[in-house]
Amino acid sequence: MVKTALITGATRGIGKALAEKFAAEGFQLALCARNVEAHQAWAKQLGSHTLLLACDVSNTANIKAFAAKVLQDFGCPDVLINNAGIFLPGQVHDEPEGTLEKLMAVNLYSAYHLCREIVPCMKERRRGHIFNISSVAGLRAYPNGGSYSITKFAMQGLSRALREELKPYNIRVTNVVPGATYTDSWSGTDLPHSRFMTAEDIARCVWDAYSLSPNTVVEEIVLRPQLGDI
Repeated sequence: MVKTALITGATRGIGKALAEKFAAEGFQLALCARNVEAHQAWAKQLGSHTLLLACDVSNTANIKAFAAKVLQDFGCPDVLINNAGIFLPGQVHDEPEGTLEKLMAVNLYSAYHLCREIVPCMKERRRGHIFNISSVAGLRAYPNGGSYSITKFAMQGLSRALREELKPYNIRVTNVVPGATYTDSWSGTDLPHSRFMTAEDIARCVWDAYSLSPNTVVEEIVLRPQLGDI
């Protein structure tokens, strides 16, 4: 039976690399992103069993509608990857009003609400794997990280809570913690590409963690550029 991977924020960066990796491994895909018009041709190249829908993950109603469509078209996904996220630089004491709320909605609440929609069917089947894509900013705060760092610390908490809750149901939970990865958000930087990881490396690590036997779970994957954090 063909397996399904559900991936948010799937048209750029790490999300795109994840979609391409799971497609190459024979998965059918349920993907979402804020803007999808320019990516429909790419989605078709991933295979005939690829669903790409526009979804504002900061909107709970949108998340629920997307999850309902996935469950209707594919049934319960085997893999759920909460990848969608945004970065806004700033400091807690002087960043624009509403920054925390905006970042929490995209970086944390989207994963929380999507899990609430998908986990029940995983529990019923007693299998599944959830990956939450976090950041090293959730391990150590840094200057100008502000509310972004707060949301990534919170994502670590979500992953740990899910891990404990879902152990009895054979559902694996992995928190993925990448450092600087070259994506569109770094375009225009003066730093050489050698200072960054590739999105494909992140996707490969996620696949390798998924590929382990059901008796084993990688609880956390921390990846950094060879030369260290930027």
